[in-house]
Amino acid sequence: MKGLPTHIIILIAAAIALCAPEISAQRHYKPHVHVGVHAGMAMARTSFYPSVRQQMLNGFHGGVSIRYAEERHVGLLAELNLTQRGWKEDFEEAPFTYRRRLTYIELPVMTHIFFGSRVVKGFFNLGPQIGYMISDKITANFDYANAASLPDWPANRRSQQLDMKISNRFDYGITAGAGIEFIVARRNCISLEGRYYYGLGNIFPSSKKDYFSASRGSSILVTLAYQFRIK
Repeated sequence: MKGLPTHIIILIAAAIALCAPEISAQRHYKPHVHVGVHAGMAMARTSFYPSVRQQMLNGFHGGVSIRYAEERHVGLLAELNLTQRGWKEDFEEAPFTYRRRLTYIELPVMTHIFFGSRVVKGFFNLGPQIGYMISDKITANFDYANAASLPDWPANRRSQQLDMKISNRFDYGITAGAGIEFIVARRNCISLEGRYYYGLGNIFPSSKKDYFSASRGSSILVTLAYQFRIK
């Protein structure tokens, strides 16, 4: 630094001294590994085209997770979940009820972005998800296989979806969520998250000759989770 004024050299040295601890902390940030369990509620519907009048179907959502963070604010979160999706028909004032509950084993792998203090953190999760349907259960108070022939069946009401067989049990889509996490005694974490899943796969046949060109599932998830830091 020959030729620089003395006060400039002192300022540069002071800046380096102030930044050194932060740089060292970033370089020596210890990776964190958490394992945990979570459970909550899934509010599901299925997007049909042509459309079907329906309501949200409430179901169970829960599973296990592992989270790895090597950077200060970014990590990776993977889960293995059991989730109930499907739809509930909306018959308005007609005396019919119909629910079709589809149970999936799901594997989301998400980027985990977190920020906050050592006690409370906010976070965002975003990533792809795959799933496989293990159960298809229909609950109805009428003969849904012959619904259109019922004397009091609502006019212009679609019935093709009621007894149509599932053609694709494999599902894939995108999921994203946000929440808040509380750290208790350093290694114990309790979090509350709201998440949305948008499916990209159709459960019914969707070629040009088929009745539905789209039959994609989606759900809103609200979960409470506990995670333990093992590293």
